[in-house]
Formats: sequence, structure tokens, C-alpha cells
Amino acid sequence: MSELTGGPPLLQVRRLSVHHGQLQALRGVSLSLPAGNVQAMIGANGAGKSTLLRTIAGLHRPTAGSILLDGSDLSRMRPERRVAAGIALVPEGRRLFPSLTLQENLLVGRTSARPGPWNLDRVYDLFGWMRDRRSQHAAQLSGGEQQAVAIGRALLSNPRVLLLDELSLGLAPVVVRRIYDLLPQLIASGLTILLVEQDVSQAMRVASWVHCLLEGRITLAGAPADLTPAQIEGAYFGIGTGNGNGNGAPDGTTAAASGRPGSEGTPGAIA
Repeated sequence: MSELTGGPPLLQVRRLSVHHGQLQALRGVSLSLPAGNVQAMIGANGAGKSTLLRTIAGLHRPTAGSILLDGSDLSRMRPERRVAAGIALVPEGRRLFPSLTLQENLLVGRTSARPGPWNLDRVYDLFGWMRDRRSQHAAQLSGGEQQAVAIGRALLSNPRVLLLDELSLGLAPVVVRRIYDLLPQLIASGLTILLVEQDVSQAMRVASWVHCLLEGRITLAGAPADLTPAQIEGAYFGIGTGNGNGNGAPDGTTAAASGRPGSEGTPGAIA
């Protein structure tokens, strides 16, 4: 199965490198995300997953590489212009304004928003409990409810690409499943999703393509059905990857997942 199944890429990340001071957080990361797909980036704490999403959203400046949306290079574009272009981030930890009401937090998503189908009524229809509690302050909401508000806020920007960072963080399993069960509805509405997740089982359940990030490099990528638990464990923990350099090819795939030999500058396939 090719990563590009489903059409040409809507979002492309090409050999992206990012530094936090002297620390290199991403090392030549590449991926292609076709329209209407859900792709997942898995990996342990500190692998660089959140840095990747925040860089795509414009919150970190890359040291090298490029980010393209429909072929247009966004790499030097300010975050608010990326929102207007169609990229929205649901950040790790939700990042709501606790003193604002539920509805006021949602309306923050209209800043720099694109024209499109998502409005307050549609968000309230998606999350049926919100309409009756729209005047409640965000600080009074549960973790799962806050996560729903953070997703609704992003939807109000009418994105083309939705970046979801650690949806399951700090939430009960039943709440996590309820939130993940919404993703097919979002895809059906025309969205394309790139999600970061430590919960491998959730990522494998919803994604059409999975990448594993280790020490800033993609060490494995493929369709969930084509990846074995041993491959995933090895890529996740760096077992059998030598110094953790991985074998990510320029399009974000690996020899182990794609059946192709490693490309220039990449070691061989993960055994």
C-alpha cells in the first residue's frame, strides 16, 4: 500500500529539521498527507512529535526543510496566515482560557478563520452537550469536555488540515474512545487529519498510515495492517535501529514498510 493512496498530497513535509537552541528536535523528517486521510505520528516522550505539529502550525521555525500545502510553501509564513490557509492545531493540554466561557473559547477559533461550513451551530450539533452549557466557564469543565472545546475551537477556523496533539493525554479510556469515534465524521466533512499519539492502539485503530518517530527521525511508516507488533516495538524504542537514526525515506516511508530499499543517506530496513 502506498502512502499516497487517496490522491495527491494536500500537506507535504520535506526533510524538516528543527532545533530548540542547541538541541536538534527533528532530523530530516518527511511525510505526505493526502486529502481526506487520517495519519498518525506515534513515539515516546521527547521523540519530537509535538515539535513536528507545532512547526507545521508555524509556532517553531525550521532550521531546514519545507512545509507545503497544496504545493505552496508555508515554511516562512506566520501562524495566523497558516490558519487562514487552512491549518489548525489542537494543542497538547487543550490551552483553553479558563476564565472565558465555553462559547467564548470556541469563538477564539474565528480569529483568522477561512470561509467554510463550520459555525457555532454545527459545532454544537457535533457535541450535543455544549449548547446547554455554552455559558459555563472552561475551568469548570472536565478534561474530556475541555478537549472537545479545543477541537470545536479549531473547527471554527474552517481548516483543511487538522493537527491533533495528544488527544488522549490525561483522559479516561472511555472518554478517549468517545473523542476518537468523532474522527470519521470529521473526515466525512472534508477534513484531513494528522494526529500525534502515545497510545499506539488508538492511533492504529483510526489511521490509514502510521509513522513512528524516535529521537527526531522517522524510524518506521506504513499502513497499520502491514506493520507487525515487533516492527512497531522496535521502531518505537529504537531496538535494532543502531543509534536511532532510523531509515525514513524522503517521502516519509521506510524500506521495511514500503518494500523499497533505503534511499540515499538512510540505513537499511528495520529487521
